[in-house]
Amino acid sequence: MGAEGQTGHGSEQCEQQLRFAVLGPVRAWRGSSALHTGSPQQRALLAALLLRGGHTATAEELIDAIWGTEPPEQAKATLRTYASRLRKALGPDAELLVSEAGGYALRTDRAGVEVDADTAAGLATEAEKAAAAGDRARARELYDAALARWEGEPLAHLPGPYAETQRVRLQEWRLGLQEHRLDLDLQLGCHAEAVSELTALTAAHPLRERLRELLMLALYRSGRQAEALAVYADTRRLLADELGVDPRPELTELQQRILEADEELSLPPDEPASAAVRDVARPAQLPATVADFTGRAGFVSELGEQLAEAGGTVMAVSAVAGIGGVGKTTLAVHVAHAAAERFPDGQLYVDLQGTGPSAADPEAVLGAFLRALGTPDSGIPEGVEERAALYRSLLAGRRVLTLLDNARDAAQVRPLLPGTAGCAALITSRTRMVDLAGAYLVDLDVMSPEEAMTLFTRIVGEERVSAEREAAMDVVAACGFLPLALRIAAARLAARRTWTVSILAAKLADERRRLDELQAGDQAVKATFELGYSQLDKDQARAFRLLGLAEGPDISLHAAGALLDRGPEETEDLLESLVDTSLLESAAPGRYRFHDLVRLYARTCAERDEQPDEREAALSRLLDFYLATARHVYALDQPGERLVEHLAPTDHAGLVFTDQSAAIDWLFAESACFLACARQLASGATLRRAVDLLMVTSMLGEAGVNVRAYELAAVTLREAAHTAGDGRAEARARSVLTGLHLTTGRFDEADEEARLAGVLGHAAEDPISSSYALNDRGIVANYQSRFEDAEAYLSRALESLRADRNEPSVASALCNLARAHLGMGRTDSAVDLSEQAVVVYSRLEASMRLGNGLYALGLALTAAHRLDDALDRLSRALDIFQRTRQRLWEGMAHFRLAEVHLSAHEPAKAATHAEQALAILRGVGGTWRHANALTTLGRCLAGIGQLRRAQACWREALATYEQLGSDQAAEVRALLAPVAAA
Repeated sequence: MGAEGQTGHGSEQCEQQLRFAVLGPVRAWRGSSALHTGSPQQRALLAALLLRGGHTATAEELIDAIWGTEPPEQAKATLRTYASRLRKALGPDAELLVSEAGGYALRTDRAGVEVDADTAAGLATEAEKAAAAGDRARARELYDAALARWEGEPLAHLPGPYAETQRVRLQEWRLGLQEHRLDLDLQLGCHAEAVSELTALTAAHPLRERLRELLMLALYRSGRQAEALAVYADTRRLLADELGVDPRPELTELQQRILEADEELSLPPDEPASAAVRDVARPAQLPATVADFTGRAGFVSELGEQLAEAGGTVMAVSAVAGIGGVGKTTLAVHVAHAAAERFPDGQLYVDLQGTGPSAADPEAVLGAFLRALGTPDSGIPEGVEERAALYRSLLAGRRVLTLLDNARDAAQVRPLLPGTAGCAALITSRTRMVDLAGAYLVDLDVMSPEEAMTLFTRIVGEERVSAEREAAMDVVAACGFLPLALRIAAARLAARRTWTVSILAAKLADERRRLDELQAGDQAVKATFELGYSQLDKDQARAFRLLGLAEGPDISLHAAGALLDRGPEETEDLLESLVDTSLLESAAPGRYRFHDLVRLYARTCAERDEQPDEREAALSRLLDFYLATARHVYALDQPGERLVEHLAPTDHAGLVFTDQSAAIDWLFAESACFLACARQLASGATLRRAVDLLMVTSMLGEAGVNVRAYELAAVTLREAAHTAGDGRAEARARSVLTGLHLTTGRFDEADEEARLAGVLGHAAEDPISSSYALNDRGIVANYQSRFEDAEAYLSRALESLRADRNEPSVASALCNLARAHLGMGRTDSAVDLSEQAVVVYSRLEASMRLGNGLYALGLALTAAHRLDDALDRLSRALDIFQRTRQRLWEGMAHFRLAEVHLSAHEPAKAATHAEQALAILRGVGGTWRHANALTTLGRCLAGIGQLRRAQACWREALATYEQLGSDQAAEVRALLAPVAAA
């Protein structure tokens, strides 16, 4: 832990689309997950960058955009903070936000990134092209699609002059698009429908004459001549009263033509849509759409746009895939009904029963279709090819929509496709039809939390749900936002008036009973999943079962290979085949996950169909993979560290890295998975390996990655080891918890864990936990200013670590001993001890640990008033911490650099570092370090004359110190006293 405390056992996101919205409240999503975009000012920065189309904006331009003529003090520093927070929010896409030429740019032209304003602009351009080519229907649909991108007031609730200017521009643009689309409505004969919208728009924009002109024309064509003339009279009066002008000539000319009943104002009669088509039946076979259809607006729009492309030389084919119960049929039927008017020659429907044991035969389906199209039985040929040929002939020149529901695969579907321009096919299947040429593929996911709650409320009733909102959210979450599960749960509750929502939530809280609870009448989630499972071959079914055993949010390809005991290529083929059946999801390249309810079903299958020893062996292989790989990562980060030689043995070789950055990437990306695995296997033969996995991944705590899950796993393992009477495992688990408590500033708890770890480790003859315990107790004593105790503990730690030939940990103890000597006023000795540690780390090429040594040396040099040398060492340490992503020590390095600049009477430079320290230590390091950063920032601000902000920092720090019972409260009171008096 650097000079502040190093434990001897190490320093302590998918290709989903990234979407941004500015045509409404400024928001961002990755896939269906909303990103936190921060305060209104921070969102104003995001909007300013998004609306520049990837071009760079200088810092001055952005400051003017956000604050105008009254920017805050340190506006540039605040701007940097906002940019840093936005990068953090963007996560794996942080590189999109770039700093260059003294400003910032957001590169939104990358694949997989969408800005609603850019999408709307593209659609509007296509609409203009379609209108120019004479395709008015297509142009109208494109304008509608562009307008659908707006969600209320653009840039809603954003401050700043730039947002206000852009808000006006975007509203004006929207109004212009509405005018174009309404003009097309009138050209296409939709005048009656346009009247209500035009009436509302003219009321909202009474001085906009083009809207008045369109309203007059729509009223006239609807047979409402008097009302059309009244609109003109009202317009003339309003313009005269408000502006003192007459209506524009076009409006006056339209009024005159209406008075004269000009025949050219009327639309020419449409030619019959099917004049050249033979006299055949017009089937209307679509099932009824559900009355409470909810949400899915994006999918409805997407599929609607695809069906709208059926025309000219195009046949539109859309295939919707998804897990059983996700609502594929409901969505498809809803979309088909919405698009039915575009297919006036009929709509065909068939349930292909692809998930059952007897899928529908294409030949029989074609026979039914031919009869529906008016072909007598005597005219229906035998054989699939002959029937398909006649089917396509009958549809030639017609506009027919075919809905093929529950398809088994592409082979079943191909003979049933219309194959002719102007027709369309909409397909649903649990299988992704990647081999269906020309098909537009849509993967239907579960509902968003908001959509799921809306559906649940519609069925159960607003009164019951609003009375128990939190319980309702628990029910919706337990259903995994799966529409079928939501409908079943809601139907059960609606049918039982004596039940409360809380009763249902309690029933669904038990994971082992959840699937059994999710059934009502002939509907059951488990039965839906059973249909898909029954279609799997032997290897797929085994993979499905075993994958369900693993805890964690997802699983990587290599981890899955270890679990299944197969090579990477064979594993990938198996997992991708499960993805194609929609029983497994592809979270990102090389990563896979289950829907929560599917995981429960897979686990049920494993418990039913797999022997206990095979289940245990599979999870043991998974743990071996994680431990072996983590050992390689640790050895790369901590060369020479003896811990790797004292770990439990593994049978799996694990992954090996040559690049430190790639190793850290793996550690962070896999942390949620291997921590869940460690908790899951906290017993029996896997207990020691699970504890050792936490020992070699301790850098997670200091990096601020999954800290809560890491602590929960450590507590679980500590209790399991204590129950099992395994002293070594318990000692190491307590050693892990010691490091976490030190990281978060809980020093009394850290000392007690370290004390017990030492006792247990000594009894178990474990050199790792016993020597680490002495080092850790020395760290605690340093933090609590018990420097003589610290020296005693650390001297004993050095003796033990040298006996074990553990050079990196010896250097760690030297750094901590240097801190103790600083506390006792032995500055020269502290410098010497820190330099010894730096020499050891440099010789071992321990780059990450070298940062800790340089940090310790920087502290000692600061105390020796060698400020230039201190700045050099601390700056080098900061660079290492940033490169190795050690967030805690990055924040502490900024904190110490601020102190050095204060000592050098450079408060402005100090404030820059203190601000960055505070921003980082808010998220990692605990409340005590956060209060320290606030105290130092207050000193910096006072030094540059910002007394009000300084006072606010000190008051916040004082409240924290008083809550912690820290002696530092008196120091802050002394700082506040003269400010308060002034």
